[in-house]
Amino acid sequence: MAKGLFKPINIDKYLGDPNKIRFLSSWERSFMEFCDKNPNIISWGSEEFSVPYFHPIKKNIDGKPKLCQYYPDFIVKYKNSSGVILTEVIEIKPSQQTVATKKPTTYDKVQLIINHAKWEAANAFCLSHKIRFRILTEKDLFLR
Repeated sequence: MAKGLFKPINIDKYLGDPNKIRFLSSWERSFMEFCDKNPNIISWGSEEFSVPYFHPIKKNIDGKPKLCQYYPDFIVKYKNSSGVILTEVIEIKPSQQTVATKKPTTYDKVQLIINHAKWEAANAFCLSHKIRFRILTEKDLFLR
């Protein structure tokens, strides 16, 4: 898994500090390059805001789910093919961590449970702000 700092060419498009853009996978880095170079993308940010969610596994002392913060991978503002300006919150994940598979590993099972809790909270946040929440996998990122 690739990790590192991303240096944008179009610094003015980035919503946060362009010197602190971290990627945790080559997929995230590829998406950052796409956002940076795509002329239809007006602005974008990576892990620039958080959404509170109740962790399905971690518990407080009283046994209730622990309130945690989820930092979605990206927020992107862009102009679609009709010229309409849209905003999306985007999470990038391996497909095996988004749906149950026939033979999931224990790690994938746990990640799926945690991810769904995060995504439910993110979707509610996005709906309340009239923006779209979307999960992209390798199947979406590498379409040609």
